[in-house]
Amino acid sequence: EKFVPFQKELSVVTARDSFNTLKSFEVVETVHKNNICHIVHSPANVSKETQDKATTLSKKVLEALNGIGVFAVEMFLDKKGNVLVNEIAPRVHNSGHHTIEAYSVSQFEQHIRAIADLPLAPVKTISEAAVMINILGKRDGKAEFKAKKGMEKLSGVHTHIYGKMETRKERKMGHITALGKTLKEAERKAKKAHSYVSI
Repeated sequence: EKFVPFQKELSVVTARDSFNTLKSFEVVETVHKNNICHIVHSPANVSKETQDKATTLSKKVLEALNGIGVFAVEMFLDKKGNVLVNEIAPRVHNSGHHTIEAYSVSQFEQHIRAIADLPLAPVKTISEAAVMINILGKRDGKAEFKAKKGMEKLSGVHTHIYGKMETRKERKMGHITALGKTLKEAERKAKKAHSYVSI
């Protein structure tokens, strides 16, 4: 981050099987604070050219590594429009958690398919937009999940609590995914739901 004057951080979750079949989810934009992912926007608000560059680069990385399973390739979009690899996560990843609700197949199922030599499933969106917000610890101590009354009435909002017994400052304790017709709508719902939660 210190050496690249980037304008956005992107991520592509791609699956590859032993037959060299590759299937990618849409390019997402990730927003980090203190080197921790806070928000994921799907799809990323970037040009079609940038989307194609990022997806192609992700697939080239998996082929070069001969990787089997799901990989998340994190990238920088620099101020000149170049897409550069920043980090490679050889596993299901935070930037793909929204696929549980926003796609016809999740990153988790796709990973199992890839490593079990089952055919990779078609990747189809079932929501125009999705925003994922991490639920991070704000204190040190015993985890006590609480949600304000009214949260259950929020439509298109899905809350995942990981069941960790202890919370720590900025520890990932869960996440919220909100679906919408636009990124703006999905982010508004995700942030509202996030304000209802404490842990």
